[in-house]
Amino acid sequence: MENKEKIVIVEDEADYANMLRLRLGSAGYEVETLHDPLSAVEAISSGSPDLILLDVNMPGLSGFDLCRRLKSREETREIPVIFLTARMETDDVIEGFDAGGVDYVTKPVNSQVLMARVRTHIELKKIRDRQAGLIEQLQDSLAQIKQLRGLIPICAHCKKIRNDEGFWQKVEVYIENHSDATFSHGVCPECAGKYYQGSVKNS
Repeated sequence: MENKEKIVIVEDEADYANMLRLRLGSAGYEVETLHDPLSAVEAISSGSPDLILLDVNMPGLSGFDLCRRLKSREETREIPVIFLTARMETDDVIEGFDAGGVDYVTKPVNSQVLMARVRTHIELKKIRDRQAGLIEQLQDSLAQIKQLRGLIPICAHCKKIRNDEGFWQKVEVYIENHSDATFSHGVCPECAGKYYQGSVKNS
């Protein structure tokens, strides 16, 4: 069963937060509500949501300042933040984007607008996550290629290779461990004549 996308709502007004939770929950999202902005950073860090809806005007810590704290931490930096606010003056909008927000939803919230923006930013996060995964795979592959290009200690007699842990391995084992290559064994014409001459003559 596919996991539900998780949304965290940080809103000091409990009734308003509950209304948003019901709307988003009916759309199939897993929703958590937080009312204290001062403790929200740790809660969000441990919960790993896909999206944060963040009220701007809260006592103790503004939504803008909370967003800055989230963006300063590696584990929460990439989570998209949508601000909930009645303040749509130009300076407020600019401050929100400078703080790291990706969008605004004005209060009172229009359900259709809210759902459209939530869907959009969750899908964008999925795309970024997939891209990050592909980049990581590419970096791992390049690291393996670079390792194979480096100086490889090989025995002059048995042709075994010393690995990074200091153990000696057969050439094919070493290459299989450091790349996606696999081996199938055959006999070259020179070795066939040298080692299987009798078999060749009798065939």
